[in-house]
Amino acid sequence: MTSQTKPVDHELVEAAAHVARTRCRGDNHTMAAAARARDGRIVTAVNAYHFTGGPCAELVVVGAAAAQGVYELETIVAVGDRERGVVPPCGRCRQVLLDYFPGLKVIVGDGDRVRAVPVTDLLPETYVWADHQLDAG
Repeated sequence: MTSQTKPVDHELVEAAAHVARTRCRGDNHTMAAAARARDGRIVTAVNAYHFTGGPCAELVVVGAAAAQGVYELETIVAVGDRERGVVPPCGRCRQVLLDYFPGLKVIVGDGDRVRAVPVTDLLPETYVWADHQLDAG
């Protein structure tokens, strides 16, 4: 783990917290995420919980970003409803975020320990999907 802490994008954290406060209602939507695009835009989303599984807020925000023509994300954060604060991504989300955006910064921690770290720090010694794809040529 390289522990390359980056400055925290507090506007991004507040955007996710606002969505968590105003859009997460009941058991189906309990987490919100916000991501900053390379061009500065902020994209937000909420999770879609279902007993059969369902996408986490981080994965929904990746899809929402693509739907808006945003394919390069710089930073992402997830925030829980009921004022739970910043919540780190699950293992599946960590892998997907690494595969889609290997240079992504992820905001983790709580209180005065909130920090932005490279997604690679969250998956040391990881499997990198792109490294194992057959050459198309």
